[in-house]
Amino acid sequence: MLVQQILNAKPEQGVATVPPGTTLREAVEVLAVRRIGAVIVSSDGKRVAGILSERDVVRELGKRGAACLDDPVERVMTAAIVGCTRSDTADQVLERMTAGRFRHMPVMEAGQMVGLISIGDVVKARLDELAMEKDALEGMIKGF
Repeated sequence: MLVQQILNAKPEQGVATVPPGTTLREAVEVLAVRRIGAVIVSSDGKRVAGILSERDVVRELGKRGAACLDDPVERVMTAAIVGCTRSDTADQVLERMTAGRFRHMPVMEAGQMVGLISIGDVVKARLDELAMEKDALEGMIKGF
């Protein structure tokens, strides 16, 4: 299964982004309203400056308390982004996510973000793929 197939299966194609000057409080509101685990920090919606995840927020709240909510997201976001391409496989993406201990990955093409996938998206796609393989094998065994 390729990343492009995972993107095609997602119900919503848009990626939640916030500009770099956004406060942590505003970004948390986006996460809550959209019921998502991460938001991309980008000035134009295409070039990725960083990613802000729930983990980043909780880590900063634990260190500094509620005072951090008025800080800009650049202070808290993860700037070292690991991305993938549309032609990467689900297994390759899972390996990178597991090794890096992160759950969201921007899909990049020619330096521009074209989508965002989560570990949940990848696991779902992989389970769907395994179910199809199982059905095909059962069909061959039963002579269908």
